[in-house]
Amino acid sequence: MWVGADLMVKGMKRVRFFLVNVGVSTESFPLVTPPMGLMSIAAHVRARLPVDAMIVNQRLDNCTVDELARRAVDFGADVIGLSALSVHAGLLSLLAGKVRAVLPKALVMVGGPHVSGVRGRILEESCADIAVPGEGELATEMILRAWVEGGRQFGGIPGISWRDAAGEIVNNPGSTPLVSNLDDLPMPAYDLIDLPKYWKRRSLTPVHRHRYATLMSSRGCPHHCIYCHAIFGKRIRVHSHERVVDEMEYLQKNYGVQDFEILDDNFGFKAKRVLQICETIKERGVKTRMAFPNGLRADILDAETMDALIRMGMYHCSLALETGSPRLQKFTRKSMNISKLLDSAEYLSSRGVYTHLYCMLGFPTETEEDIRATIDIACKSACHGASFFTVMPYPGTALYDFVLQHHPDKIAGSRYEYLHHWGNQVNLSELSDERLAFYKSLAMWRFYITPRRITRLIRAHPQSWSLPFYIPVFLYRATKGWWSFGRGLSDLPDYSEGEA
Repeated sequence: MWVGADLMVKGMKRVRFFLVNVGVSTESFPLVTPPMGLMSIAAHVRARLPVDAMIVNQRLDNCTVDELARRAVDFGADVIGLSALSVHAGLLSLLAGKVRAVLPKALVMVGGPHVSGVRGRILEESCADIAVPGEGELATEMILRAWVEGGRQFGGIPGISWRDAAGEIVNNPGSTPLVSNLDDLPMPAYDLIDLPKYWKRRSLTPVHRHRYATLMSSRGCPHHCIYCHAIFGKRIRVHSHERVVDEMEYLQKNYGVQDFEILDDNFGFKAKRVLQICETIKERGVKTRMAFPNGLRADILDAETMDALIRMGMYHCSLALETGSPRLQKFTRKSMNISKLLDSAEYLSSRGVYTHLYCMLGFPTETEEDIRATIDIACKSACHGASFFTVMPYPGTALYDFVLQHHPDKIAGSRYEYLHHWGNQVNLSELSDERLAFYKSLAMWRFYITPRRITRLIRAHPQSWSLPFYIPVFLYRATKGWWSFGRGLSDLPDYSEGEA
């Protein structure tokens, strides 16, 4: 029995809801994971309303916008929901125009990380009807209810932006409603995706896996890092430990999955809950392996919590340092206890966990001394791998607002699709573009091309058989780093000592 079945009593047809995870997979951005946000929205509205849903992950299929529009027509879509990252903002607007052309009577909604940043401005850049920033389940249900009841009057839905009958953009006051108890949500709509198809593609975890599933066991983060989004708010909301293990059991029973990729923003924030999940897994006899590629906050992890994670089968995790400069730790509001991070990295690495470090170079006001501090900390750490990203001011963040106020010339208009971590499209630091690029190369060379680091990686890598595939990567990093180092930039301090 549908909750909301009264709509069918009134003679309303079932809603055909076509959802797209917008984007393309490229050589520089090849990672593809199941669209957990869309899967959760689809599951929620199906449980509350007479809805038939279809999900297409453009990043998985790499289909054109014309093909996506054709699929929407073939599905007979009444409502179309498009979700995208900022790097795919151009595709979001293009696809909205394509589906509007072929389905002029359909309701076109846009959401996801980019819309959460730009909010109602996306309606100025596209022909979409409604923009849903932030968390989508409750707002989408309210929108569909208003639409199927015979009109396009959305003024009572907090936080959204929409076009009225005259085409004028209306920005509703308030914030998009959040689900207070995550256990009230049904399990994500795994039936709407081809999960085994994802096993053939690269995910966020740097290993080749036969089968895995992605999970989000909590939403939100209480910290206020200036470069980070606030899609789920600044308060931690969690699934109960029973509900987390229920989903693991479901995936194991229906897909044979024992390997789980956890994408929480702050999984370890509630230490008691980590221990409860660990104990419930043991009590139910669920076989699990776990990876935490989205990052764990290292300075809140004590030995008991780390031991519990290891008992749960954690074989890979990422730790987010971001910057080794105490001054920039305060400026970015990360406020990481760097000494504690190093201790956690040492403990996890000693227990056989393949540990990766996230670093960011190019913050506003950042100097060469600050960058050297980051490189020094990274090289001092016991981590097996490290990434050195370029700082990017994505819309909707405090960093973006800071740059807009102090360095508006450094933001490339509204073309957010050209802002990504794998290039120097934006340089917010005090260094020249050439100097920043040099330090990124030097960081990779110093971190990776040392006998002890290579030995540690070989010993701890979860799949030693796959290590030959990384040889070209090492050679590239060594060659690039050494080439940069030898370009006459001999004014650097002596780095011959202290390698990890």
